[in-house]
Amino acid sequence: MTEHGIWTINNKKELGVLRGRARNFDFDSMKRSEINSLIRRMRETMRKANGVGLSANQIGLDFNLFVAQIEGKFYAIFNSKITKISSETVTLEEGCLSVPEVFGNVPRSLKVTLEGFTKDGKKIKIRAWGLLARVFQHETDHLNGKVFIDRTKDIHKYVQPKS
Repeated sequence: MTEHGIWTINNKKELGVLRGRARNFDFDSMKRSEINSLIRRMRETMRKANGVGLSANQIGLDFNLFVAQIEGKFYAIFNSKITKISSETVTLEEGCLSVPEVFGNVPRSLKVTLEGFTKDGKKIKIRAWGLLARVFQHETDHLNGKVFIDRTKDIHKYVQPKS
């Protein structure tokens, strides 16, 4: 676990949840206030760690939920699934809060359609491209037990400059 409470692949005890497929979120299992509190907690954890996305299993919760903030817009998506991807891909460097200090070039679809539910249980469909599409794919991968290093052969470590 990192200083922000984010689970990492370096910890064998945390690996099972990170590498497992998250179960669907049951909206009847929590009160609306508990759902709102959970979203606030995840958003704050993501923000403190300087992330742009965070899935529930990255903080040890075994259900399908992720939060993301891109270009000032905040998303909290439950039971997400990517239903359409473009054949056009873009390879960019990615990192991950659950794979500290490691980066790699990852090919991802340029455009995706994501379906899921809002915090109120309303069905949504989002067509995304660019960075938002990349984040949706990255977080959906997490909820399916994959991390970005599974999608690249080009892995490199970040080395902190000596002061």
